[in-house]
Amino acid sequence: MRPKSRSHTVDKNMLGVFRYSRRAITLVWQTSPSLTIGIALATLISGLLPAAMAYVGQLIVDAVVAAMQHYEDSKTLDYRTALNYVVLEGILVIATAAAQRSLAAQQAILRLLLGQKVNTMILEKAQTLSLAHFEDSEFYDKLIRARRDASSRPLALVNKTFGLLQNAITLTSFAILLWKFSPWVLVLLVAGALPSFIAEAKFSGDAFRMSRWRSPEFRHQNYVETLLAREDHIKEVRLYQLGQRFLQRYRNIFTTIFNETKRLILRRESWGFALGIIGTLVFYGAYGWIVTDTVIGAITLGQMTMYLILFKQGQSAVSASLTSISGMYEDNLYLSNLYEYLEQPTANTSPLPQKNSTQGPQPNDGIRFEGVTFHYPDAAKPALSNINLHITPGQSLAIVGENGSGKTTLIKLLTRLYEPSEGRILLDGLDLKNWDETALLTRIGVIFQDFVRYQFIVGENIGAGDDSRFDDEEGWKHAAQLGKASDFIGELEQGYQTQLGRWFKGGQELSGGQWQKIALARAFMRQDADILVLDEPTAAMDAQAEATIFQHFQEHTKDKMAILISHRFSTVRLAHEIIVMEHGEIKERGTHESLLKQQGQYAHLFTLQAKGYR
Repeated sequence: MRPKSRSHTVDKNMLGVFRYSRRAITLVWQTSPSLTIGIALATLISGLLPAAMAYVGQLIVDAVVAAMQHYEDSKTLDYRTALNYVVLEGILVIATAAAQRSLAAQQAILRLLLGQKVNTMILEKAQTLSLAHFEDSEFYDKLIRARRDASSRPLALVNKTFGLLQNAITLTSFAILLWKFSPWVLVLLVAGALPSFIAEAKFSGDAFRMSRWRSPEFRHQNYVETLLAREDHIKEVRLYQLGQRFLQRYRNIFTTIFNETKRLILRRESWGFALGIIGTLVFYGAYGWIVTDTVIGAITLGQMTMYLILFKQGQSAVSASLTSISGMYEDNLYLSNLYEYLEQPTANTSPLPQKNSTQGPQPNDGIRFEGVTFHYPDAAKPALSNINLHITPGQSLAIVGENGSGKTTLIKLLTRLYEPSEGRILLDGLDLKNWDETALLTRIGVIFQDFVRYQFIVGENIGAGDDSRFDDEEGWKHAAQLGKASDFIGELEQGYQTQLGRWFKGGQELSGGQWQKIALARAFMRQDADILVLDEPTAAMDAQAEATIFQHFQEHTKDKMAILISHRFSTVRLAHEIIVMEHGEIKERGTHESLLKQQGQYAHLFTLQAKGYR
């Protein structure tokens, strides 16, 4: 059994789980009130017609028997009454078919709308969560579980609710007719279906718990599938001949999941068959009872036909009702995945009041880190410890240090992807927590080392740097010039309309250096950005291209605050101030010349790198 830490404990009170039914019905109503009403009406009609058809069936049989008796007595044929009932039953059959077709059509349309609505809710929720959520494996399991059942479970639950209502209407009308034969028949109807219902509910809970426990395995399997079938992974997989190893891992995960699922299916169906025999015995017991009463003349032949139809259909309706309840229980369990995700606390929860200011009290004071410490969740040591910095407009800061020293984490705090564990970060004298997020991010342009390579056209890849100017073609061209991307874009056959990447037809792939120029242009799209952050922005460029880029960069950031993270000292030496980070702390700071004089870590690393160019 999997540890409970993988998922919250499932509500043991079966009735307590049904609290999601109301929310699902509300969700379906919000998606389309007209379709919801249409489904309810079609359900009502479908629930009433079976009893009417059974009753008309009795009238047909009795009318035929009366006509036969009349013919035998008077030798005259009179079958108009029987034919009228036949016509009436035909009309009821057509009405039933129309109601069922209408129900199926409306459910299919609503399923599409509801799937879109719920998936949109999931994606909208994702935009409110912090980066820490997406770096947490247990949260990612919640997201996968929510998306897996998002488009089907709410509508399935509502359909079962309407189905239960339909069966209740049908059973009520059946009960009125069957009561005339014997009230005990109603008891037999329910008793015959209960055993199968109990087994179904039990195994529904087992299936849900197994699905939750196995979420990491499902995610692992999907990841391995991505490695084997994505163009950005297949090169290395082929080169290092990892295909068979990954395929075997994929098969092993499937085998583990399959074996557990197969055992559950076999137990579920075996118990369902065994307990279903009870329902069959009950039906044929009632069958014999009704036949016996017909033989002794207690009921007519038409009544016998009606009661047999009513009991058979009634048994099916009771079984369907109990199955609907069991299914509703299962759907509620799975809906708990969706609402557990949607109710996740958002990224903006903070013990400090949100003032949503758009400017600080000290314009042009720049950025200040004051005693900033940060711990990643569950990390034993802080990623940053007691960081103090001050960057003013027109000043550039370079950050160097080994991988894992905290350089990128510093930028994630500045862009509010994380909140400091201790200390504070100020912009123009105002804590970042009190800034309006849109106003803050409008002032920041960032290129991360792992920037996104959008499978869009060239212009949209650049326009992604400023949502308000996403489709601004003049803005694309200006930003491309600043990012030194305009030269190679001009050589592309369709220029800024060229599709990038290989996911879509006609897509063209760029070199690593060209992609980095696109990313640099993306940062320049923000005209109002006075804080530019480059995290290893030229790692894929040669030394000459990098020197050209940074000389150009310096010319266009003279009145801005520029932060540069790089391993190349030929670049960082141009910054006004350089800090050396190690184990989350600032070990050295100063200009290039002053750091060389200190003969510390910076001087050591600079000397090592310089030897490589001699």
